[in-house]
Amino acid sequence: MCLYAISVSRMNDGRSGPSRRSFLATGGTVAGAALAGCLTGGGGSGGKDTVTLGILEDRSGNFALNGTPKYNASMLAIDELNDDGGILGKQIETFAPDPQSDNKRYQQLTRQAINEEQVDALWAGYSSATREAIRPIIDQNEQLYFYTTQYEGGVADSYTFCMGATARQQLGMVMPYLIDEFGTDIYTIAADYNFGQISADWVRVLANEHDANVIGEEFIPLSVSQFGSTINNIQDADPDFVMALLVGANHTSFWNQRTSAGLDLPFGTSTVMAQGYQHKRLDPPAMKGVYGGFNYMQEVPTDRNQDFVDRYYEKYPDAPYVNEECVNNYFSIKMYAQAAESVGSTNQEDIIAELEKGMDVSAPEGDISLQGKVHHMTHDMRVFRCDENHDIHVMEEHKIPEQFLSDTVGVNLRENDQTKQYVPADYFEAADATRE
Repeated sequence: MCLYAISVSRMNDGRSGPSRRSFLATGGTVAGAALAGCLTGGGGSGGKDTVTLGILEDRSGNFALNGTPKYNASMLAIDELNDDGGILGKQIETFAPDPQSDNKRYQQLTRQAINEEQVDALWAGYSSATREAIRPIIDQNEQLYFYTTQYEGGVADSYTFCMGATARQQLGMVMPYLIDEFGTDIYTIAADYNFGQISADWVRVLANEHDANVIGEEFIPLSVSQFGSTINNIQDADPDFVMALLVGANHTSFWNQRTSAGLDLPFGTSTVMAQGYQHKRLDPPAMKGVYGGFNYMQEVPTDRNQDFVDRYYEKYPDAPYVNEECVNNYFSIKMYAQAAESVGSTNQEDIIAELEKGMDVSAPEGDISLQGKVHHMTHDMRVFRCDENHDIHVMEEHKIPEQFLSDTVGVNLRENDQTKQYVPADYFEAADATRE
């Protein structure tokens, strides 16, 4: 961990220590020895022959199904960049050990990536719990960090760029469709940690905005794999549809169990299929009638996406699926390279400033854009439906920007440094009702 020889109050979040921006802007000086291993991004790779990217993605443990494609797509992007001359004429090397779905190991590896490997940028983590375990380390060291999982939303962090769709983007795509098609009574089942809890709050907010009702909620620990009581509760409540915000390997068992129990209801989701490709792993009709609000599935029916999928399987012929998060890793690495080439440096301060201008991105999902003020993406969102044969159909498609930070909260990271996560319960009465 970096130790500074000076201390400057940070007004936005109450943290101590100088921000990289304020330090550089005031021309402050600190002895070279004190800077070694601290403001590594301040000089970028200027003194190195290579660019070093940290890729910490789960390839074993509970999140391996999700993390392995993220790792694979990262390596595909890096190989393509290296084949095309690298970044600024320098080849890209990686620091990429397996975090093993273990948050303590993530913390240790994040410190190692920053202080020992001096990575120029870092991609790390599937779950929101992982992100929040390492984000204090990211912020203390002022490290450029890309978080690529779709997530609950609300992170306003000067050093973190959230590449995945937020809950408001995803649920705001699929819930209005389900309400129009099936009715207004909703039952929510969600993973019992910060992602699931805040996403369930967004279900309430969006239900309220579309004159619908959440008639029941359950929060299910990641260790649970038996869902008999949950299925009985849903059957007793008799909703028009269920919002299923389930995560990880253990929760996959829900789908065969609901089919065996005859729970033949429409299900909406922001996680299932696009991440863990349950429609490929489970026998039909386990996923019949599941509707997802996603920025990406392998089945996106465009020539651009098919070209990406073909290149992915050429490199990984035994891969089971190209999932939602892996394309977020892929396009964000290419976006980072574009920003570095634009500023002519891997100086992290300069790259953050360049990204904050906003950037158009040609991604496998479509033409999307970075909203620089809030460090989030405007995504090409779709409603995907899984039929009884586990074939995927695109029902609707819209470009949806991040709205909570930009419109509701009014965040502008170009002007004000922050390292905070905002939650809907602080802004919406419908969300706050879940905490009474």
